[in-house]
Amino acid sequence: MFMPIEGLKEECGLFAVFGLEDAALHTALALHAQQHRGQEGAGIVTLHEGEFQTHKAAGLVSDHFSADAGGFNLDGDRAVGHVRYSTVGGSGLENIQPLTLDTRFGPVALAHNGTLTNAETLRTELLEQGQIFTTRIDTEVILHLIARSSAATFVDALQEALSRVTGAFSLLLMTEEAIYAVRDPNGMRPLVMGRMGKATLFASETCAFDTLGARWTRDLEPGEIVRVDAEGSASQRLPATGPERFCVFEYLYFMRASTVFNSRAVADVRARVGQELASEAPCPADVVVGVPESGIAAAEGYAMTLNRPIRVGLMRSPYIGRTFIEPSQKIRNLGVRLKLSINRMVVDGRRVVLVDDSIVRSTTMTKLVSLVREAGATEVHVRIASPMIRFPCFYGIDTPSREELVAANHSVEEINAKIGADSLAFISLDGLAKAVNPPQGVSRNGGRGYCDACFSGDYDVALPDPSLREEISGAGAKLLGKVLP
Repeated sequence: MFMPIEGLKEECGLFAVFGLEDAALHTALALHAQQHRGQEGAGIVTLHEGEFQTHKAAGLVSDHFSADAGGFNLDGDRAVGHVRYSTVGGSGLENIQPLTLDTRFGPVALAHNGTLTNAETLRTELLEQGQIFTTRIDTEVILHLIARSSAATFVDALQEALSRVTGAFSLLLMTEEAIYAVRDPNGMRPLVMGRMGKATLFASETCAFDTLGARWTRDLEPGEIVRVDAEGSASQRLPATGPERFCVFEYLYFMRASTVFNSRAVADVRARVGQELASEAPCPADVVVGVPESGIAAAEGYAMTLNRPIRVGLMRSPYIGRTFIEPSQKIRNLGVRLKLSINRMVVDGRRVVLVDDSIVRSTTMTKLVSLVREAGATEVHVRIASPMIRFPCFYGIDTPSREELVAANHSVEEINAKIGADSLAFISLDGLAKAVNPPQGVSRNGGRGYCDACFSGDYDVALPDPSLREEISGAGAKLLGKVLP
């Protein structure tokens, strides 16, 4: 949903284009289409006559990359762009991507979506070797590994650098000759490829292509590197391999409903989750209300399965950003009344089912239940289109600590008492798997095919940094199949 997840924050949105006039303008439009992925800052780097031109600013794309904002002059027919929320490092201007660095291969610009799970270890190693860092973000580690490589070519240096990192990374890089797009071996974050005339485009989500009138061509595969230059495109593989573990929360919450990834329309996945939720936890209510935005499709699936009416009972203000993605706790505490308004005529005198995508701390849902009751609902039942979030994410979502996660410390009955609902139910892990997996029931690599560590505690991608392992030690979590002591 667009307003509440209190405490969950997405990481970044990426876009790149090669061979298109007014590349910066198209990049700004594509970043605006992916603004839901990060609202803290935006940056664009273009290449013109062998030199990088850069514009970065804190805030929304429309605040700094539009005619109304005074416009900007970035020349060139190729560009890399980025919108971010700071999952690692601070929100200062120096941490806004793309990052650039002069290397012996020439200038390199890099934009990153995800989080490295050995960044702390690698950063310490590089600092001990005399490396100077100018930011606090893990993305800079990748740049320095490339620059310090003794490989003969840039792509070999890139391969060498990425062989040393673990975690989640979708990357877009630009050099004087080419643009490179990369997904980590587990495919934890999305990256798609498209065409616009003769130009080649890359983005985190297909909604960016829709905005430009471009055509999606394919998703990048896990562990794939695609190079695009004046001669065309070529693909190669990273040497490391791993089980496919795409972040399931991309489907449940982060991605725009119109996006299509891995042959799944996001809105359809959410609706199927709602259908499974209805099968597991039906409720004899008079009306079903979805919480905007990503709770709406799940509510439609829930209502359809139970043959209940669904109505627009909550309406989101178009002038307020996502609560979860705003970094200030003070701003988040302003309350749901700034974000959502209630349609009293829909809920007054009725038994209401509220369908939302998740509960993190329970603060927002408590306020929503109260808002619906005050509008005259006789009963308020809550259904959540994700399992209980009991563990933190280390792969690109800035989740609260386990102490702050309400489901890590309370039962369903206790959470229901906290939020003041008449009943509460979450979809099960098995129900989620049935809704998300392809029709044959398994992914291309077998098994569930996605990462659900925040629900299950099963971490299938290595966590080399000791601080990460310490955070889930003794909580019953599994790392690479083994219970952490």
